[in-house]
Amino acid sequence: TPGHVDFTIEVNRSLRVLDGAVVVFDGVAGVEPQSETNWRLADNYDVPRLCYVNKMDRSGANFLRCVDMIKKRLGARPLPVQLPIGSEDNFKGMIDLVEMKALVWDSDDKDAEWQVIPITPDMYGTLADKLGIQVPSDRKILADIEKFRTELVDTCLEQDDAAMEAYLNDGAVPSAQVLRAALRKGTINSAFNPVLCGSSYKNKGVQQVLDAVVDYLPAPTDVAAIKTVDADGNPNGERKCSDDEPFSALAFKVINDAYGALTFARVYSGVLTKGASVMNTTRGKREKIGRMVEMFAKEANPIEEARAGDIIALVSMQETETGDTLCDSANPVILERMRFPDPVISVSVKSKTKADQEKFGTALGKMVRADPSLHLETDRETGQTILRGMGELHLEVTLDRMRTEFGVEGVMGQPQVAYRETLTKKVDEQYIHKKQTGGSGQFAEVWITFEPLERGAGFEFVDETVGGSVPKEYVPAVEKGLKMQKEEGVLAQFPTVDFRATLTDGSYHDVDSNALTFEIAAKAAFREAFRKASPILLEPVMKVETVTPGDYLGDVIGDINRRRGTIQDQLERGTNIAVVATVPLSEMFGYIGHLRGMTSGRASYTMEFSHYDPVPRMVADAVIAEVAKAKELAKKA
Repeated sequence: TPGHVDFTIEVNRSLRVLDGAVVVFDGVAGVEPQSETNWRLADNYDVPRLCYVNKMDRSGANFLRCVDMIKKRLGARPLPVQLPIGSEDNFKGMIDLVEMKALVWDSDDKDAEWQVIPITPDMYGTLADKLGIQVPSDRKILADIEKFRTELVDTCLEQDDAAMEAYLNDGAVPSAQVLRAALRKGTINSAFNPVLCGSSYKNKGVQQVLDAVVDYLPAPTDVAAIKTVDADGNPNGERKCSDDEPFSALAFKVINDAYGALTFARVYSGVLTKGASVMNTTRGKREKIGRMVEMFAKEANPIEEARAGDIIALVSMQETETGDTLCDSANPVILERMRFPDPVISVSVKSKTKADQEKFGTALGKMVRADPSLHLETDRETGQTILRGMGELHLEVTLDRMRTEFGVEGVMGQPQVAYRETLTKKVDEQYIHKKQTGGSGQFAEVWITFEPLERGAGFEFVDETVGGSVPKEYVPAVEKGLKMQKEEGVLAQFPTVDFRATLTDGSYHDVDSNALTFEIAAKAAFREAFRKASPILLEPVMKVETVTPGDYLGDVIGDINRRRGTIQDQLERGTNIAVVATVPLSEMFGYIGHLRGMTSGRASYTMEFSHYDPVPRMVADAVIAEVAKAKELAKKA
């Protein structure tokens, strides 16, 4: 899976359906920022892991430093089962601490075979000389083979009481077979993580990693039974991984292209045959299984049946989306759904040409159905289509895929901030609407008191007229007029909130008054009153929680202050610190990219709406000027 933070969803759904994982580390960089995020995800799903330190042939590679970083940064318990023989240009192979053999490659040819050299204690000191290792740190590793071997044996014996007893009482050194069984048990229980090394580019150590997958990672039958849930998501049972159980599978990825949909599914129990009819219990729909294929990169190999533990792809499923459960209709269950991260960035999107508008909407819908970390919504105020995702790269890649897969181009912009307006002082307004034409005229008089309310109170209308000064049948028209006019404020035409309008008095004409005249009078009274009531702009303020390593705390706080933010709290989150703050939404655009740059990608944040606050005068003036300019341009167009 790609490791980039914008594509966390791919790691997320993979970990949900796999029984074991190989976590690949760069021998030079060690534990990189996104390794921490992905490791935490694997912890959440309780997935057993092997660690593979790759690129041992690169300049600056250091195996022991990488093992130390796994311990300190990830809070894991790494257990080396191999040691590198040399590093950088000197990388020749590895020591297998289980078999106590050296695996040495004579050349860098990708098809080269390795030599196996048995290692005995009398060789530890001279091994470096025999293999021509000059670098002091590399020589030290080979001189310390006994230390690493002892650590491996001691850790393995914790998993096997009988072998521990034989070792303590009789000094019996456990065999390679006993060590492998103990390593497998400890890995599946997540007691430790075996660490291997190699250079994938030069094909050194790759086969050993694949052997370790077979030896140490669990088979589908070794892991706990999959949990089932009820319609509300509460656990209500489990389904064992067995061909004899009723069929159940989880659809975890949908790939849409111009030719149809390919639905990837993990079979958790039972047997699925081509042509079978199954139930989508998540949506209450039936699905007919047409073509079933097993995927090898882009190559699709047709298969006739799939058994418990298999991962397959189903062609052209009509009703099934990511996270849905497919099962035997006679034994319906719903499998525990995947946990998807919340989007952290949103942009407005539209088709490049008007002719492609419908095609663009259809393609966008397919992309969102295939990727649950994308959200689509329409801004009711601006009419923009807003696409929310995990980062700017994520959104750019989505639009790019729409171009290549569906042949439709989109344009990305910034969403507008939903400002509000309100008044700051009480105003009494009298307004007379009077119009005389050839026939009957128009007449209505209203006396309305406007006063501010506390934040979040919205709009209140009160009728305090007495003696029929405004007939009862016209009072709703006054309220309707105010409600319509408050949607277009006097400052920059943003909706007006948090005020009370009290109709205190008025007058009417038997012939010239009607509901429409009172509606017009109420609208005009609103406009006049608000100009006198010292109106102000309000902006949405977000509650932002930024989780960062302590090293970057000062930078993060300084940046939040520069964004007109207010720090509310600082909380410990394991080895990290969570900074809780309130920040205006208008200052949060581009924050994710800036935050990653500032913290080497090690910080993350979540954001949700908190409340509305007055906009500082300078900012308000700029917003009002911008709205006026946009209006002017629209008129000219």
